[in-house]
Amino acid sequence: MHPDRRFRVDDRAALLATLAGQPFCTLSTILDGRPAVAHAPAVIRGEGAALDFPLSRANVLADLADGTPAVLTALAGDAYVSPDFYVSEDQVPTWNYRMVEAEGVLTRLTDAETVALLDDLSAQEEARLAPKRLWTRDKMTPGRFEAMVRGIVGFRLTVSRLDGVFKLSQNKSAEDRAGVIEGLAGYPLAALIPRA
Repeated sequence: MHPDRRFRVDDRAALLATLAGQPFCTLSTILDGRPAVAHAPAVIRGEGAALDFPLSRANVLADLADGTPAVLTALAGDAYVSPDFYVSEDQVPTWNYRMVEAEGVLTRLTDAETVALLDDLSAQEEARLAPKRLWTRDKMTPGRFEAMVRGIVGFRLTVSRLDGVFKLSQNKSAEDRAGVIEGLAGYPLAALIPRA
């Protein structure tokens, strides 16, 4: 986490909304004494009490034991900030970004829970493609989904800590922020930078 408290976000609703908008996460843990990561989309459960996600059975992290501590992080937009964007002199390059971090312990989902996760995950993401007609697994050839789901392991991260960083030039003057907004025109992150 960024050490500057001006960038830290403790508002749980804002963090969950950010995670819901950017659910593709990086899973980090320790495996055999070494750092290990995987990437997976997540579904928020129980108003943020847990995050469920699938992994391929072939993934090195698919055999993690229940109770394994882990962190899921989601990067929800980023942009390089050039010193040329600022009105103030003698600035250095930096990066603006939004990131959510969830820490907890892992539990393997049952087969039925994994199927529910996959259904919920596809419904969550298909909704973003509206007005496209929603895809559901009943469009698949009978038996094909069941064959494919055997290659997936579902996990739940029970969240013990949820926080984040929204580094949006809050440490700069209003004039410098205006320059960053102009410099980052076209980046979605620019609209989130405080103007006053």
